[in-house]
Amino acid sequence: MAGETEMTGTDRSPDSPNPHRLYRNTEDGVILGVCAGVADYFGIERWQSRTAAGLFLLFFPPWAVFFYLLAAIFLPRRPPRPYRDQDEEAFWRSVTGRPDRTLSELHYNFRTLEERLAGLERHVTSEEFRLHRAFRDLE
Repeated sequence: MAGETEMTGTDRSPDSPNPHRLYRNTEDGVILGVCAGVADYFGIERWQSRTAAGLFLLFFPPWAVFFYLLAAIFLPRRPPRPYRDQDEEAFWRSVTGRPDRTLSELHYNFRTLEERLAGLERHVTSEEFRLHRAFRDLE
């Protein structure tokens, strides 16, 4: 599309087409972007993530620092554009958040398509279809 850049191979993980992953969001982060990344992943406000981290730091200071630093070291930085558009983001969030529901919906859609295809096959192989085709060929 005009005006849009193509997604490069470095923007996405090579082992999965799903860009919905846990990243460090250094652009919106205060210290190292861990809380902002967690908020983005779970779809919550950043202040909620930071409040939870603050409470964790208040009640379990050594563990909070340890896990925060561990996350800062091992979480990759968020790519500039992990999703092509908002529709793709909504799709991947729904798939990641509720895979059992997604599988159920796919099963229902395929079953519906199979029933429609069976109805089409019945119609095409019926005598009525042959009769209509014969009349059409006469014209």
